[in-house]
Amino acid sequence: MPLEIIGAGYGRTGTLSTYTALKELGFPCYHMLEIMNVKANKWHLGFWHKVANQPQGRQHDWEQVFQGYRAAVDNPACCVWRELLVAYPDAKVLLTLHPRGADAWYESTIDTIYFTEVMWQWKLLEFFTPFARKFGDMSRKLIWGRNHNGSVGQGRAAAVAEYERHIADVKASVPADRLLVFSVTEGWTPLCAFLDKPVPSTQFPNVNDRAEIKKIISGLTIGAYGIVGAGVLAAVALTYAAVWFWG
Repeated sequence: MPLEIIGAGYGRTGTLSTYTALKELGFPCYHMLEIMNVKANKWHLGFWHKVANQPQGRQHDWEQVFQGYRAAVDNPACCVWRELLVAYPDAKVLLTLHPRGADAWYESTIDTIYFTEVMWQWKLLEFFTPFARKFGDMSRKLIWGRNHNGSVGQGRAAAVAEYERHIADVKASVPADRLLVFSVTEGWTPLCAFLDKPVPSTQFPNVNDRAEIKKIISGLTIGAYGIVGAGVLAAVALTYAAVWFWG
């Protein structure tokens, strides 16, 4: 089935809550979580890594990753929203915004998903593990390089300016009748009206994944320290072997 909803909002703009809400409305949704589910989608990272290493604007066989989904939000799909508009010309566009504005979005991003660019522990994992190496390269080129134009690494002012420019760009590029600018604090009503769906009786999902991301970062840190520890033990063992051999 073709995509019916293209998420153009940056990561850390309520995309996990939106992802959960869309699934509840009957729209199977693609999210970064699908890539992290390596057991089910072990080749998805390879697809996005290929996208990241080819020119912007190039079309790909998007159904390789989107088959079975009706919507896509969050990274890395939001990085190619223009290409997806061409590939799925009947789709609607959902532009999620951080409920507390651009500064709050920046702080949330730096505190969570930007770890691939700043943590030495992640760099160590990239050196030793193929998954981290490919994921880091994809993130660096497609998310932080292409979608954010390198702005996050330049500091708050540049990142916030790019965030605002992105919003203006999407608004100018998508016909008003196909676009919903949405904050999760608005709840079900605007989303359901946009998608022509009845409003559920349940409360709108409020899924803040910051704690989960922190757990992932903590696990990566432990893994990196394990690599360092193994390296130290190996070095000590080699030293003793050399002393014994040459002694």
